[in-house]
Amino acid sequence: MGARGILRTGEGGRLHFWCLGCDETHVVGPSWSFNGDYDRPTFSPSIKVTGKRRITDEEYDRIMAGEKVEIPDMCCHSFVTDGKIQFLGDCTHDFAGQTVALRAFDEEPG
Repeated sequence: MGARGILRTGEGGRLHFWCLGCDETHVVGPSWSFNGDYDRPTFSPSIKVTGKRRITDEEYDRIMAGEKVEIPDMCCHSFVTDGKIQFLGDCTHDFAGQTVALRAFDEEPG
């Protein structure tokens, strides 16, 4: 994966950005429109990532001990516009309803 601006480039025209709400990378493919600005990207349409919430160390230990652990669903839904990520109200993390600047992969949150 190559670095370009605040994004990372991947195979097949994929672009990766760091999501502060999920504390992990999200990926858009060539079917999204991209404004070509690697420092202040805009993608369209919105980006929606769904699945199960990442397990905690404590949950992992319980699972490894044979306990059945229910892991909640997660949703991260956002617009990325002019280098900012607008988290929509259906997000299940603490950034729901907020707009924050995207950060580079190696930049400490602040």
